[in-house]
Amino acid sequence: MTRAWILPVLLLLCGSLVAAARAAGGSPGAAVALLLLFVLLAAATSPLVFPRSTGAAEARRRAEADGRPIVYWRPGCVFCLRLRLRLGVRARRAHWVDIWRDPEAAAVVRAATGGDETVPTVVVAGRAHVNPAPAWVREQLVR
Repeated sequence: MTRAWILPVLLLLCGSLVAAARAAGGSPGAAVALLLLFVLLAAATSPLVFPRSTGAAEARRRAEADGRPIVYWRPGCVFCLRLRLRLGVRARRAHWVDIWRDPEAAAVVRAATGGDETVPTVVVAGRAHVNPAPAWVREQLVR
């Protein structure tokens, strides 16, 4: 779980240092703007942007019952973030599984991708799709 927060925390620390240097240099406006930028980047790369993750077994059980896709993801992945943002409010219709929190989920992704942990991997009706187009995933959520 701590691995998921390394990048956001580093962004906040670096942003604070850069902003402090700007403020000490006599540019408080630039300091505030830079700090805001780093806070936004930290928020975008944090697990907070994604719907609540479930375990792989729970997601599989639920997907069999309701037919919704399972999205395997990890924090800090720009492709996962792109998918999440393009799905918008529809993202909550999918079952999201963080592969860094669930070793079984990481194993599922490795099996689907030939040994890599390439995410996002979306499983629909038992078939895995590696880094699918957000529009295609959106179609799967409407069904």
